[in-house]
Amino acid sequence: MKRFLPVFLILSFFNLTAQETDFTKEKKPVSLDASFFYGSILEHNPDINHLITGHPTGFLLSYNRKTYGFNEWERRYNYPDWGFSMAYQNLHNEYLGENISFYGHFNFYFLNRNAYFRIGQGFAVAGSPYDAETNYQNNAYGTKLLSSTYIALQYNKQNLYGGFGLNAGFTIIHYSNANLRAPNNSTNTFAFNVGANYNLNYKEMPDFIPEGERTKYTEPIHYNLVLRGGVNESDIVGQGRFPFFVVSAFADKRINHKSTLLAGTDVFLAYFFKELIKLQAASFPELGVSGDEDWKRVGLFIGHELRFNEIAFVSHLGYYIYYPYEFENRFYNRLGLKRYLTDAIFASVTVKAHGAKAEGVEFSVGYRF
Repeated sequence: MKRFLPVFLILSFFNLTAQETDFTKEKKPVSLDASFFYGSILEHNPDINHLITGHPTGFLLSYNRKTYGFNEWERRYNYPDWGFSMAYQNLHNEYLGENISFYGHFNFYFLNRNAYFRIGQGFAVAGSPYDAETNYQNNAYGTKLLSSTYIALQYNKQNLYGGFGLNAGFTIIHYSNANLRAPNNSTNTFAFNVGANYNLNYKEMPDFIPEGERTKYTEPIHYNLVLRGGVNESDIVGQGRFPFFVVSAFADKRINHKSTLLAGTDVFLAYFFKELIKLQAASFPELGVSGDEDWKRVGLFIGHELRFNEIAFVSHLGYYIYYPYEFENRFYNRLGLKRYLTDAIFASVTVKAHGAKAEGVEFSVGYRF
């Protein structure tokens, strides 16, 4: 199910570039970059210690579409790039093998445009996923198709000679299937990289359109009702996948062009809990689970939306106020993308987690009134 998140992100890119633009006038400069990286797998979980035996290596290839302020949102965010990237990674472990991944990404510039922060979201194909008979040692990747996120901080010097430039920095690459199937301990690679870039249009780069005077923008408080759903599995291998549903109600207040603050409540109905409670009560008496525990949960959360036209990056932090069955901990978080289809109707794809441990991918539809 997490495979739909990169599709959602890619469609968002096309929507962003389609807003407010007269394409007969806009120039569309493009740059390409390629980097080699060398790093280490971070031990975020002691259960993957046996998988950290070497230093991962690989390369990253990127296509970047530059922006120059033809759309208003570009001027607000200092003229970022958007584009697509592909990574190959050899994890230098016989059980993890090699992964290939594909992303949509944004580059956000600073230091007089000599450096940028990149965030990419997409999917990966695991070369050696978990198999109960042939690769049971790989408890990091329970499926062949994984979600992948990467961030990069780069010093990026362009047009040093003609359209050629150099870049260097560090990258963090995350692979996980968001508990679609167990096991799912995931990996995080921290790597240093060095590479080159090339501007295809370096001889005729357009001027940036000035941002102009910043205007204040606010909206009154709105109320929202959201239905979320998906499929996930407990950490017990082979227990099976079950549907889950979340009903959310919250109030939001847009405070400027970029930011919306919100607060509300979630009601969680995760059917894998019913089966997990039964299993623990029958097979693990030392856990003190009676089998009669309620499998539902209720949480309160606060959050923020970072707006790019009709697209928003969503971040929530919540706390369970009704928590009859102990699972992970009482704090939870939610990250993802949201698309406003109209002023009142929206859809989103988010990952709900406890810290760095994902519980499931949520596909949502909501109404704002």
